[in-house]
Formats: sequence, C-alpha cells, structure tokens
Amino acid sequence: MSTPQIDEARFAEIDRDRLLSPAIAPHPPRILILYGSLRPRSFSRLSAEEAGRILARFGADVRFFKPSGLPLVDDGVDATHPKVRELRDLVAWCEGMVWSSPERHGAMTGLMKTQVDWIPLTEGAVRPTQGKTLAVMQVSGGSQSFNAVNQMRILGRWMRMLTIPNQSSVARAYQEFDEAGRMKPSAYYDRIVDVMEELVKFTLLTRDRAEYLVDRYSERKQGSAQLTARGNQSAI
Repeated sequence: MSTPQIDEARFAEIDRDRLLSPAIAPHPPRILILYGSLRPRSFSRLSAEEAGRILARFGADVRFFKPSGLPLVDDGVDATHPKVRELRDLVAWCEGMVWSSPERHGAMTGLMKTQVDWIPLTEGAVRPTQGKTLAVMQVSGGSQSFNAVNQMRILGRWMRMLTIPNQSSVARAYQEFDEAGRMKPSAYYDRIVDVMEELVKFTLLTRDRAEYLVDRYSERKQGSAQLTARGNQSAI
C-alpha cells in the first residue's frame, strides 16, 4: 500500500510486546485528588474524601492537594510560588487523578479551573499529565446535572489524560452527608465506588504502557525542540 506522505524514519509498526507485555511495576497506583471548593463544609471535598477512602481500600496510594492559598494564574506569580510548586510536584508524582467540583452557575468552579490552569501542558519536552488516568466527579445543590463533569472531560482530553468512561454526579448533595461529613449509603455512594474501582483498574492497565500509548508519529516527526516551542506558546 502506497503512503508517500509518511516519513518512514519516524513511522513505527505496533510493538505488541511493549503494548501487551510490559514490565509491571509492583508499587500501589498513585492517585492525586483535586477538589473545587474551600467552604468549611464543602461537599466536593467531602465527596473527594470518600473517594480517597475507597481508593485506599482498593490499594491505591492517595494524596490530596489543598487549594487554599493557590494564586490566580497570571496574577503576578509564577511556578516558583510554593502552592504552584506543590501542585506541580504532586501532578508529577501521580499516575492518575480524581477531579471533584461543585457545579456553580452551570459549570465547574473557578477554583477547580485554576488548579487545572496551573498544570502546564509541557515542562521542557515532557507533558506532565499525558497518559495519566482521570476520574471526574461533581456535586450539585439541586437536581442532577452533568455540566461540570462534561467540562472536566474536555479539560482532561486537552491535557491528554485517559479519562475513564464512568463518572459521578451527586444531586442535592446537602442531603447526602451526615453531621460528621460522611456520605450516607445511597445509589450516589455506590456510583463513587464504581468510579474509583474503574479508575484503579484503568490505572493499573495503562500506567506501565502509558509512555508507549501516547507515543505519536507526528511528535516523533516534529522533534522535541519543536514540541517544546509549541507547548510554550501558552505563555505568549
């Protein structure tokens, strides 16, 4: 079959050994959880904490980023700010993420978006989020909605993350938690268990293959210098 447009030096056949039989790392899957509200009784945080407990039951190593003190992007600070560095270090550490946001005015919160905006598309020629798994969750004060999770899916795709099919949306979240901040038994809680189970499975399936899964012909052809220049266009 003739494909004269292809650069043969950069084209590669599918390596079945790298795809199907990679060396399997023994450590627990490393999951970072972000949440989108700083209210004292934040239901996105409480939902995220329940997700963290479930992930721990599945054997994951779980860490949270507390966004209090994170500055606005382009507000006279850069990546040397302690909270920005903390966030980026956690992103580099993790193999998968959970994003949990309230729905506010039909969208994710500004705080949730600010956290994502501080995660760079590239650091040098490395994409910090590329190939990592992602689960998305939202809480609503009213009837069930999927606006925030749909937006976060778009962001996850833009960050080149492997966003899992399942998701969680908790309606009338104020009814779903007891005075101690623990989620009551419900179909909403069961869905969070489903989502975290799926996240751990996808993380284990892909983490040792991620570098190969996201290795692209166009980027091999373009070269790392051009890739870095393209990624840094966001600073213009």
